[in-house]
Amino acid sequence: MKDGREVANYVLDYAESKGFGVTNLSLQKIVYFCHAWYLVSTGGPLVKHSFEAWEYGPVLPYLYRDFKSFGDKIITTKAKKLDVMTGRYVKAEMKIDEDEERLLMNVVAFYSSLSPSQLVALSHHSEGPWSKVWNFRNRINPGMKISNEEIMNFYSSQKRCYTVQ
Repeated sequence: MKDGREVANYVLDYAESKGFGVTNLSLQKIVYFCHAWYLVSTGGPLVKHSFEAWEYGPVLPYLYRDFKSFGDKIITTKAKKLDVMTGRYVKAEMKIDEDEERLLMNVVAFYSSLSPSQLVALSHHSEGPWSKVWNFRNRINPGMKISNEEIMNFYSSQKRCYTVQ
């Protein structure tokens, strides 16, 4: 399992390589969709932390805090994490194999082509994991954890919207 900052940097590096930027809102959703499709494809989680149901969709709170200062502007830095060996903060980098790379590249390519509002709409599907948590017992429940089981159950029944190459 990966730290969400590693996945975020993968997304940011991809966007940079293609010549476009990503906002915090878009980044949260793209990381979430990477996690969801990774769960469906491998049976295990990509990100080791739980997503929470926030007003605009699934969020990793620590990742949100890392990029909060950008507001709705394009993120121009990378996420850092503590290197326990040196005690310094370093760019969070993800080690992945060829199959993981292929899956994530295809998911990121598809979802990064969508607008923030399209990403929010997709993450707010009325039968989806975010909606079930956010609207639990017909009450809004901000900050509630979205379980991997809910994510897996929903996305395994959905048609893949990205192509695997």
